[in-house]
Amino acid sequence: MKLPLNKIGILPRDEKLDYPVDEVRALFEKHGIGVCFIEGDEAPTDLDLVVALGGDGTVLRAFDRFPQCPVIAINFGTVGFLTAGDRKDLAQIVQLLVDGKYCVSERLVLACRFPGGEGLVYNEVTLRARHKLLFTDVFVDDVKIRTIRGDGVAVGTPTGSTGLLMAMGAPLVMPEVRCMILDGINEYNFTSRALILPAEKRVRLRVSPETRDEQVSLVVDGREICGLAPGQDVYVGQAEHTARLIYLDSHYFFNNLSEKLSW
Repeated sequence: MKLPLNKIGILPRDEKLDYPVDEVRALFEKHGIGVCFIEGDEAPTDLDLVVALGGDGTVLRAFDRFPQCPVIAINFGTVGFLTAGDRKDLAQIVQLLVDGKYCVSERLVLACRFPGGEGLVYNEVTLRARHKLLFTDVFVDDVKIRTIRGDGVAVGTPTGSTGLLMAMGAPLVMPEVRCMILDGINEYNFTSRALILPAEKRVRLRVSPETRDEQVSLVVDGREICGLAPGQDVYVGQAEHTARLIYLDSHYFFNNLSEKLSW
């Protein structure tokens, strides 16, 4: 399906860095496409596409600020696993977009509810202790399945399976698969394994009263959200909408695994 491209937004990783904004603007405007440079906390609502200039962190920021808008990322970072191309290929990337030669990767987004608030999760939500073992009671659809003992626990998306979850030893999952990945962080158990759950399931993580660490944190996509006390719950399930990433090659996932992660 070819997306309408009447107006696009450019979201840089850092406004203070020297990005080729004028070059990107000229490339799109040559095809009659309006361009908006997104500054500060701006979130225009009339965009057909967000062009993220940066790495994976910029992609997550684009998702968070423009949840209903497709995103294409051009790598100005380091690894850039979620990016569609490199900065040196700007002209080619724009031409392929205009010609409709791309694919849309639709990805699961999780909704997280915690004491005092709620938010969206694109990679993973984690509970982490800082000094002592964290005991986390895990419930699926309100049925307790186990208690995880370790440095913490993570519930993630297929998009997140190539980030923290991969470093934890969880499986790689193709990003279009609709599932959740549950795994312990440095779990104190030789036989523990990651668990794959259908996206429709509801996960509840409870800080067990057995936990003795007074500094338990809820972290979403690398950002510390709040502290948690024993007995408090965090609920995780699929969100109402998905995230859409644009790629220029239908085999992008395997190419990126090989080129960026030496798979």
